[in-house]
Amino acid sequence: MAGVSPPGPGPHGPGGRRRLREDGVRTHTSAEQSKVEDIVQEVFDAYKTNHHAVQFVLQREKHFHYLKRGLRQLGEAYEAAPVRPWLCYWILHSLELLEEPIPQSIASDVCQFLSCCQSPQGGFGGGPGQHPHLAPTYAAVNALCIIGTEEAYSIIDRQKLLEYLYTLKQPDGSFLMHVGGEVDVRSAYCAAAVASLTNVLTPALFTGTAEWIARVPWCWGGVLVLVVKPTPGDETCYPMQHWVTGRQMHFEGGFQGRCNKLVDGCYSFWQAGLLPLLHRALHTQGDDALSMSRWMFDQSALQEYILLCCQCPAGGLLDKPGKSRDFYHTCYCLSGLAIAQHFGSGDLHHELVLGIPENRLQPTHPIYNIVPEKVVKAVMHFLQQPIPSLEATG
Repeated sequence: MAGVSPPGPGPHGPGGRRRLREDGVRTHTSAEQSKVEDIVQEVFDAYKTNHHAVQFVLQREKHFHYLKRGLRQLGEAYEAAPVRPWLCYWILHSLELLEEPIPQSIASDVCQFLSCCQSPQGGFGGGPGQHPHLAPTYAAVNALCIIGTEEAYSIIDRQKLLEYLYTLKQPDGSFLMHVGGEVDVRSAYCAAAVASLTNVLTPALFTGTAEWIARVPWCWGGVLVLVVKPTPGDETCYPMQHWVTGRQMHFEGGFQGRCNKLVDGCYSFWQAGLLPLLHRALHTQGDDALSMSRWMFDQSALQEYILLCCQCPAGGLLDKPGKSRDFYHTCYCLSGLAIAQHFGSGDLHHELVLGIPENRLQPTHPIYNIVPEKVVKAVMHFLQQPIPSLEATG
């Protein structure tokens, strides 16, 4: 069931937006918030004056050329940065959302580069020869699953990956981000995501993880679904639902990362992407109050913010007006836009595409943040292979 909205800001638009109320107490935080609202107001006013403003159209061609240049040749600033598997993932995922094919020669080059980032100990580092780390491991596995060829799948050493995950597993069920590194929910999410995609997720590997997650004040939605798996009567989802929905800004329409923070385009996915996972969990628990046609946030308002405030005229997307474009924000702004456009799947799939029909992106999987078809293809591929022997982990 698809629908395309008429042009112009919707019910959450400039006339109905609520500015910050300081109640007579001005702080540094409130001053910064007011500055952002002033800048956003200028963008909305410019659009209201001219409904044909170019910013309200998703600039697909410009974004494509920005991404294509980045994939072929990263700037010098990125060469030594320990984020190069991330750059591959951010760019590849942005291209798949835009439905832009990846030339076979470039896909093969990416595979070979990521192969050089894989550690002999298992997992992937931030660049060739670097120590393995769960964050670039997650990015590299996602990038290879997006490419989705036999060459890409064969790069992943699943035996060594499982061994590496066991070296990071802690007695309380948590995971280190890297050997000798910190523990937080991100590490559990990265471990669960790569293990489930590549069919090395075993009960033994995640023993105690659900209980550890339950002790974390705000658990990660992806881990909630992959590891904790809420059951009927479980009340843990409701506080998270209240917290996440409260992060959508009343005036801007985008999301902030935490209370008293500014809106940021990347949280279009990091926050809005949690709502489909919570929706699924609450539906599993039998919550009859859930809508069967929309997520638990203002999808139109988020699309307005991304299309009006986050597009760089030269291509690429950004945090907020006045900031610079980068591949990170391009990926997560587009991912959030996809979440806001698509609801559900199968017979319950509804679409709300703000603006022209050509603004429509491919849907993205809210757990892995790659398109659902690539998730299915990767999972089916690795399910045909046996889970590596646990004895081999020592």
